Amino acid sequence: MYADNVCLTMTLKDSSVTSLAERLAQWAHDHVPSEHDRALAQRSLLDTLAVTLAAREDPLRPVVDDLPEAARWAALAHVLSFDDLHMASTAHVSSVCVPAVLALGGGADAYLAAAGVMARLGTLLGWSHYTSGWHATCTAGAPAAAVGAAFSLGLGPHQTAQAIALAVPAAGGVQRAFGTAAKALQVGFAAEAGVRAARLVAAGADADPRALDQWLGLVAEDVPELDPSGPSVPGGLAVKIFPCCYSLQRPISAVRGLLAELPEAAKIERIHVVTPEDTVRPLVHHRPRTGLEGKLSLEYGIAATILDGYPGFASFTTDAVTRPIANTLVERTTAVLTQSSGGGLLAGDVTVEFALADGTRRSTTLDLPPGAPDKPPTHEELHAKFRGCGSDVPVLLTHADWPTAAALLRAELAPRSSPSQPCGMQGRKPRLTHPVGDIGDLSAESRRLSTGDPSSMDV
Repeated sequence: MYADNVCLTMTLKDSSVTSLAERLAQWAHDHVPSEHDRALAQRSLLDTLAVTLAAREDPLRPVVDDLPEAARWAALAHVLSFDDLHMASTAHVSSVCVPAVLALGGGADAYLAAAGVMARLGTLLGWSHYTSGWHATCTAGAPAAAVGAAFSLGLGPHQTAQAIALAVPAAGGVQRAFGTAAKALQVGFAAEAGVRAARLVAAGADADPRALDQWLGLVAEDVPELDPSGPSVPGGLAVKIFPCCYSLQRPISAVRGLLAELPEAAKIERIHVVTPEDTVRPLVHHRPRTGLEGKLSLEYGIAATILDGYPGFASFTTDAVTRPIANTLVERTTAVLTQSSGGGLLAGDVTVEFALADGTRRSTTLDLPPGAPDKPPTHEELHAKFRGCGSDVPVLLTHADWPTAAALLRAELAPRSSPSQPCGMQGRKPRLTHPVGDIGDLSAESRRLSTGDPSSMDV
């Protein structure tokens, strides 16, 4: 039985298509990207390359050596929690779509087709899908990766719809994986599932496109009408400034704005956070024990900001998370979770109040963190992020574009060894410590990317 609650009304050039997969595939092939879309694609490429290269020394790297390229690159793009995010779908679009496209030699148009499908499918799945425990990056990611892979292989709309259907069995991933290597691995599996599906269709396999409709009826509630209008990626993408869960970007930014008024950590007696419940839903580790868990902890994110100023990679190691003073601050932090009229990770605002040993209080409130779609990163923030991902990363990215990006990843991330230690943040060589400090000369390219000026973008 196919889902009867899925509204598939769309205005497309070919009105004969009926299933959701066919309509998404037709949209992907009909859509003509604007210059603004292409500017987004180039920024997404460079941002994804940077965060993937930053994982060159991560313990996950040797673990994924035997995986296919799309899986390996996607897992490494996601493992440091530094990849971009589509807010409406709560999905890390580029860490899935960029690797899937690059693995098959695709370019910006293939990426935008995949990213547009992922954003729209993830939005159909909705906030209730995420709050039910699904990892939307994987559920929306596998079908989207199939679109990007099919586009890269030159498949037509009908074959693309079949590739989407063949990716449905891999459209899983749950939040219980958060805080473990499985979180990044299941993102890799989603990217590879799309590539595998497209290759199978290209080789002659067939599938019923209505499989996506049936799947959607099983994993989503109150599915709205699918909207094909607007830019390639409706709402744009949020760029992370700090290497941790997006739910921490706003609390960290709020605390950083107040650091000059705070005394040493030992003189902070209580920390009180007020924020909508939905905004911290992914932050499931209240007493983290490892670096990966620290990336998903409201309490530790605030503690790390107080102690480190800029919570970078070095802040999210097990040694850093288990610092006695960090544990003290974690214990002194309480959160009041409110209800908001709209769900999502940027609902309402966050207020952080500090009660100090001298009897005074300091507080701050913030609505949008830097890097949010409506507050895009400045050229300083973007270039500093690249520098923080590795001292050689800005140089490596200087001439990076879609035709050359896969060769760069193959050169820098070639399989080299077998696993020698458990996955996680333990033992990883810190790279990013304070990227918003001395950032050196800013390239014209990074300035164009941060401002989104498509007129000067060389894509």
